[in-house]
Amino acid sequence: MSTAQPAALSFRAAVEADVPELVVLVESAYRGDASRAGWTTEADYLDGQRTDPDGVRAVITNEDGVLLVVERAGAIVACCQLEHRGDYVYFGMFAVRPGLQGAGLGKEILAEAERRARETWGAKEMRMTVINVREELIAYYVRRGYLRTGEMSPFPYGDARFGEPRRDDLAFELLVKSL
Repeated sequence: MSTAQPAALSFRAAVEADVPELVVLVESAYRGDASRAGWTTEADYLDGQRTDPDGVRAVITNEDGVLLVVERAGAIVACCQLEHRGDYVYFGMFAVRPGLQGAGLGKEILAEAERRARETWGAKEMRMTVINVREELIAYYVRRGYLRTGEMSPFPYGDARFGEPRRDDLAFELLVKSL
């Protein structure tokens, strides 16, 4: 009796034709009831959208970065943004299909993103921002070598492009990892 291994992941740069599916992926990972199937949901903190076609398109067309599409057996299962900013790379728009979360996929994708940041841009560190009340998510990144800086930036209250806050104490905390 053998247990079949899932198909290997493949990585490629997103293209315009991917925009609709990537918007659905990001929304499903973070907002609404569908996001509760995974553990990265922000549904308890934010209503409204996480991104929109223009937001995804802006990441795809940014000459200083890439939106990586992660596929398994030809189906999009995840994505993440890598944006070169001087001596570091910003990591964002990380989304894994909710039903696939918790099985090690994120860890594998994060490792590939870090490898690409080093090899493509010679980056010395990876940076990201995480909503400060997301303790479980912050702990996930800390287990992968990211350090909490305590440096906070304000949540864009009043800008519906980032969602509709259900709390008044949201901010973004900067996490950093030396590469």
